[in-house]
Amino acid sequence: MTEMGAARRDRRVTIKDVAALAGVSPSAVTMALHDRPGVSAATKERILKAARDLGWRPNLAAAALSGHAVHTVGLAIARPARLLGLEPFYMEFVSGIESVLGKRGCSLLLRVIEADEEIEVHREWWQGGRVNGSILVDLKVDDPRIPALAEIGLPAVVVGHPSLAGPFTSVWTDDAAGIREAVRYLAALGHRCVGRVSGLAELGHSVIRTAAFEEVVGELGIEGRTVAADFSAVQGSRAVRRLLLEPGRPTAIIFDNDLMAVAALNVVDEFGLSVPEDLSILAWDDSLLCQLTRPALSAMSHDIYAFGVEVTNALFDVMNGVEHESHATQPPSLVPRRSTAPPRT
Repeated sequence: MTEMGAARRDRRVTIKDVAALAGVSPSAVTMALHDRPGVSAATKERILKAARDLGWRPNLAAAALSGHAVHTVGLAIARPARLLGLEPFYMEFVSGIESVLGKRGCSLLLRVIEADEEIEVHREWWQGGRVNGSILVDLKVDDPRIPALAEIGLPAVVVGHPSLAGPFTSVWTDDAAGIREAVRYLAALGHRCVGRVSGLAELGHSVIRTAAFEEVVGELGIEGRTVAADFSAVQGSRAVRRLLLEPGRPTAIIFDNDLMAVAALNVVDEFGLSVPEDLSILAWDDSLLCQLTRPALSAMSHDIYAFGVEVTNALFDVMNGVEHESHATQPPSLVPRRSTAPPRT
């Protein structure tokens, strides 16, 4: 790798980098990039090409604050905006982030994007000086964001298991432990066929939960079936219908979020069944939704607000050059309510 390539990998591309590649002075670069007189057309074109090749972007924050430190954290979420507004997890998670940023006089730069846009969005934010660092969510196995964003030196914290995080610090919940506790609880109630409606199958935490689910049902000698959805009420409902239409349908279903679990109540009613007499339902996250439904939903509960706080504090350590070990937060814990009971005999 060239010296210039190493510079680009380890830090933001600067006007000095552009000047070195174009073979001109930094002042000439400034004039060309701001379309000011003083450089020839040929020189300007050479400078602009160098800037494009290096991926340089204007440091908007530095220009606005005249060299003072920027205090903005980036969060890009690749989910449909309408679904995101209904998803309790992200509302509570962002609240936890904002509680830390508010005390530090900092801001959150949040963007809802398409999945294939995220690398470019974070690159633009970082190299343009719009953020000090970013929180990376919804990691996939071998996620292309990890090598791409590590290459440009972006300070970031991954919300996910260390196996997904590459060189980045990670903060995660123990999804495997939560799934094992949920299945063992239902098996102890007497359920011998347990269904599961997962989130997007390609997400790293879905992969981890699915593997743990298959492992624990095998250990217990019971039947387990997983159907993937996308965390939405619509796809969650379709997944429940699929499970209920199968021969030897499950007598209990675990859901990967609260929204799909709540939607399942209507599906059960469509089939002329009742909860928990004909089907036990166990949600994940334990938002207020679980307590407002009738019957109230049993859930694997964890403090999402506190999770957002932990992630943000870890990111500030990373941004300030303080060593911060990757760590798991408090694992999800079972909160039994009226939606789970022994199966009908």
